[in-house]
Amino acid sequence: MPASHSTRRGAPTRRGRTAAVSGAGLLTAVLLAGTLVGCAEEGEQIPSIGYAIDNTVTTYNANSVAGAVSGARQAFARVLPGFNYTGPEGGPVADTDIGTANAMPGDALTIQYKLNPNSVYSDGVPMSCDDLVLTWAANSGRFTRRNDQGATVPMFDAASTAGYTDIDRIDCQTGAKDAVVTFKAGRNVTDWKSLFGATSMMPAHVVATATGVPDIVSAVQNSDTAALTRVADFWNSGWTMTPGDLDLTLFPASGPYKVESFSADEGLVLVANDRWWGNRPATSRIVVWPKSSDISARIGDGAVEVVDVAAGSTPDLDLGGFEVTEVASRSVEQFVLSTSGLFENAAGRRAFAACLPRDELATKFGLAAEPDADGAGSGGPVGTRVTAPDSLVHQSVAGAVGGRYETADTAAATAALADTDNTSATVRIGYLGPNPRRADIVSAVAAACAPAGITVQDVASPEFTPSMLRGGQVDVVLAGTASAPGAAGTAAATTAMYALRSGNGSNFGDYSNSRVDRIVDQLAVDDSTATQLSLSTEVENILWSDVPTVPLFDQPRTVAFASGLQAGTVNPTVSGAAWNMDRWVLRR
Repeated sequence: MPASHSTRRGAPTRRGRTAAVSGAGLLTAVLLAGTLVGCAEEGEQIPSIGYAIDNTVTTYNANSVAGAVSGARQAFARVLPGFNYTGPEGGPVADTDIGTANAMPGDALTIQYKLNPNSVYSDGVPMSCDDLVLTWAANSGRFTRRNDQGATVPMFDAASTAGYTDIDRIDCQTGAKDAVVTFKAGRNVTDWKSLFGATSMMPAHVVATATGVPDIVSAVQNSDTAALTRVADFWNSGWTMTPGDLDLTLFPASGPYKVESFSADEGLVLVANDRWWGNRPATSRIVVWPKSSDISARIGDGAVEVVDVAAGSTPDLDLGGFEVTEVASRSVEQFVLSTSGLFENAAGRRAFAACLPRDELATKFGLAAEPDADGAGSGGPVGTRVTAPDSLVHQSVAGAVGGRYETADTAAATAALADTDNTSATVRIGYLGPNPRRADIVSAVAAACAPAGITVQDVASPEFTPSMLRGGQVDVVLAGTASAPGAAGTAAATTAMYALRSGNGSNFGDYSNSRVDRIVDQLAVDDSTATQLSLSTEVENILWSDVPTVPLFDQPRTVAFASGLQAGTVNPTVSGAAWNMDRWVLRR
């Protein structure tokens, strides 16, 4: 039986609990806890465990725009680990199997990273600081080129530059096991412990071979535009994962599991990595079943033993025989609005926000079976975008900005729509389907907005991606934090804040406000309570006026472990339940 319980959000600090516990030590503790809370080891161990998620798996690269809104972070957390991972309470936990990261004295934030001397990829190539340099180059935003329209755009299609854009340089000798990362003067990023974490470090040697750039470190240090263009092109799309068509030489692993195969019928198969230097995986085979796999049918076939989905998101879900937990997650269910067409003017966005029954939606769809002690999942609408419920300033900020757009106001919506010189409008809402809960949300919104002359259309599909907002195929995305369709969120507000910053890849609505940008930049480096309170209040007032997004509620997650599964632990964050999949044991 699993250790199944509601996981509290952590101590009242902006980053949650960040104890520097080794990956092996914590995972061993979780295994023991799962065994003790569950049942004694009896029955035969099952050699394979199925894991179902509510998202697609389209790429190995969780850091690209496409990867960040896919299930890559859940699928590959123990395939491509880093110097830390997101623990159940939402904060970064050091993973010393990969290496150590220690702050050095000095005015500028300087971190010394040391990879484990034994660290090696599953193809036999040692891990090196080249991997850190590639990660920084890809996520820094400093390398640009001209697009077909002549505009300057980033070479790398990175989802977020948070933290990495503040790095001034990385001192690394090609092939070495250590590096010194120096941040820009005055840019002492408070959430630096989350950098170079699980799924963030891609294998630089694969890129070097595929692009004919033998020394990526030199290419970055010398800003070699021609070489970096080839590197970026591969980083952006070279790790695309198409079921039934994988060149496994492109997907080496640095963790306890590696990719064996990927097909529509057999799922994404992960097997033990025989070159892994840490504790061997407790179960030699994990099969990840993405949303497109008809999870209900797979459960019925006995192919799934761990389920990690948003509550109510999976059709015909029968969890009889599972230990089920429903808990508020770190992800905020929200509408992300376009800034073109009807919504080019803030008045259009206000018209849509005004007709939303946010309080009704939160009560009906945001109430978790086990609400968080800090109030998350209690059924009330979320009032802030840049503070977490357990942060010291959350209640004060929420109180200062007041309850905006909590009830449907037809008169206000009609008046705002008139300000756009329209008496009627059509709004297309997209999300990854099928998803009964989100379909019901859109239906409720359609009913509430119709009296204001706003026709709401549900344009969900199994092929939906949030990039369709940028492409003009939809007007609104219904998703979680940073437009993620599935598991998302951490204890820090970093991801949520940067999804509202100009030019950030995860800012799918292309919202831009220079004052918001400056506030986000300041909040990233100043965690004093006074600054957090003042700037968070200011930015929320701006955001409630501009309405680039409309937060709804803390997304409830349903996490289920089959009877006989040990060491299963709820992790209602971007990591999902698979954060410790290498400790899972199933006995029957």
